[in-house]
Amino acid sequence: MNVTVILCTYNRCRSLAATLESLAASTVPDSVEWEVLVVDNNSNDRTREAVEDLCRRYPGRFRYIFEPHPGKSFALNTGVREARGDVLAFTDDDVTFERTWLQNLTAPLNDGEWAGAGGRTMLSHPFSPPRWLTLSGPGNLGYVLGMSFDYGPQPRDLPEAPCGANMAFRKQMFDKYGFFRTDLGPSPNREIPRSNEDTEFGRRLMAAGERLRYEPSAIVYHPVLEGRVQKSFFLARLFDMGRAILRESEPGPDILGVSRRCFTFFKLISTQLPIEILHWVLIRDRKRRFFRKCQTWLTVGQIVESYRQWRSGRKQAGEPQGERYGA
Repeated sequence: MNVTVILCTYNRCRSLAATLESLAASTVPDSVEWEVLVVDNNSNDRTREAVEDLCRRYPGRFRYIFEPHPGKSFALNTGVREARGDVLAFTDDDVTFERTWLQNLTAPLNDGEWAGAGGRTMLSHPFSPPRWLTLSGPGNLGYVLGMSFDYGPQPRDLPEAPCGANMAFRKQMFDKYGFFRTDLGPSPNREIPRSNEDTEFGRRLMAAGERLRYEPSAIVYHPVLEGRVQKSFFLARLFDMGRAILRESEPGPDILGVSRRCFTFFKLISTQLPIEILHWVLIRDRKRRFFRKCQTWLTVGQIVESYRQWRSGRKQAGEPQGERYGA
């Protein structure tokens, strides 16, 4: 089996170096050929020097590619096209790995039973949340920080799409279902929601009936970035998630010549938004109150996106299918 790890990065040369060193220490059977493909998405720091240093110290293990078109999905799609592996693993530029991560994540994809896999993501260091933040049970907002993806110690079918820090797919899935959507994901273009570019692909496969495996022994460790533990970050991210959720969904055919996005807009603004606002303003518990505020911002994001699409008269934010899926 041939495996390519695709890692997209932008101006994070310090954390990237530690991530690549951790990857270089991976324990993989001799029968598996593997490479790490670093896609530099137009960085202007010392990213290239950091990767080239690893290329010299680990000949044949790392490759560097520069993708000048800004936007993570463009970098991801470049990585998919340039990958030599039959199985593609994806991760982030600020995580570290158990030595067996790559083997445990990708080995189940060898026989064709599974279309993809997602591993367990855990905190890289202890974290004490502020008093307004809930990280477990009802009202859990830990996913906003990418803090954890954990379905317990036993392998199973994934009930939801894996996240980009710890997922793998057979390469033929991209030939069959298209690439990552370029109208989603981190980008300097604020018309594009900064989320869901990774999970949307997994949901696309699951909607088509493909099976995705949860592999708890494939472990990565993710840090909590201090600058993100702020209410403003959570609200902005939930607003973007709302936009992305609406953008993912197909609106369906017009009704009597009126766009379905029109009906979605008025339903959200007349029914869903008032309910969310009431939940937010009437709850006195600090953590639950902030969670409901975040849900209100998510609904507002959906309203903004539905209005934009309705007014533009375009089905999927104005991009043809080939462009949206990076074909």
